[in-house]
Amino acid sequence: MRGADASAPARRRRRRAAAVVVTAGAVLAVPAVATPAQAAAPTVSAKGAFLLNQADGSRIYGKYADTKRQMASTTKIMTVRVVLSQKNLDLDRKVTVQQAYRDYVAREGASTADLKKGDKVTVRQLLYATMLPSGCDAAYALADTFGSGTTRSARVKSFIGKMNKKAGTLGLTNTRFDSFDGISTTGNNYTTPRDLAKLARSAMKYSTFRTVVKTRKTVRYAKTSTGGTRTYTWYNTNKLLGSYSGAVGIKTGTGTAAGPCLVFAATRGGRTVVGVVLNGSNRYTDAAKLLDYGFGSSTATTMKLRQLPAGAQQD
Repeated sequence: MRGADASAPARRRRRRAAAVVVTAGAVLAVPAVATPAQAAAPTVSAKGAFLLNQADGSRIYGKYADTKRQMASTTKIMTVRVVLSQKNLDLDRKVTVQQAYRDYVAREGASTADLKKGDKVTVRQLLYATMLPSGCDAAYALADTFGSGTTRSARVKSFIGKMNKKAGTLGLTNTRFDSFDGISTTGNNYTTPRDLAKLARSAMKYSTFRTVVKTRKTVRYAKTSTGGTRTYTWYNTNKLLGSYSGAVGIKTGTGTAAGPCLVFAATRGGRTVVGVVLNGSNRYTDAAKLLDYGFGSSTATTMKLRQLPAGAQQD
């Protein structure tokens, strides 16, 4: 009996020690799954990529983060960012669509919101028209409206100047704009994955921007030159929306020099991460992999990409 009594405390001590080992193992196992630093960095097709925390701007992932590249229509993030930073901005201000905007997209073979000459659209509608169908006509209208000068060319030049000034203010030292929509005439419309992610983070601080870029489809009405009402239906070219759980934006871009590009963001558990892929042959898969890395998840392997309806703009 004394032998049995003497061994009981020892057995209890061994059980407690075993429990401590199991508990410690369980605690240590969690960060290995949930913390990006503990997981292997993903391999992506993009020639350049970056991922950061929206809250503090800290880096999560980078691939050739500071190599300059063309950015195509992701340029429009800055176009909208400049408009939203205007003092006393009236989002309900009416803008009359000019034939020059339509002529421009026809000449360039550019993506369009199909704005009709003489229609009176609001600045808010132009933001949707710029970001969802990637309307170069809408971006042109914004540049023409918010630039300064007595001629359209002067106003556009002035607006592009504002884009470059804002880039300087935001510390985007490796970014340069020569267009309001990414259609570069000189080749001097470039950025880096890090700079573009920083720009997107800045834009996401505006509630209007966040509302626009997470919208998959919008139906808007405008007065025509004859007093009638026209209906515009715009679909978001960003297929990550509705495909990746928690996706909240941001902007596609495709160009001959730029290749397929995507600026993206997602929110899970109250935490938002923002990323960029430049010149990626599988940009949506790349984005999902990077988001998984940021969230410690494995969504990319099962993601089914949302398809756009026939006739919708592609970018």
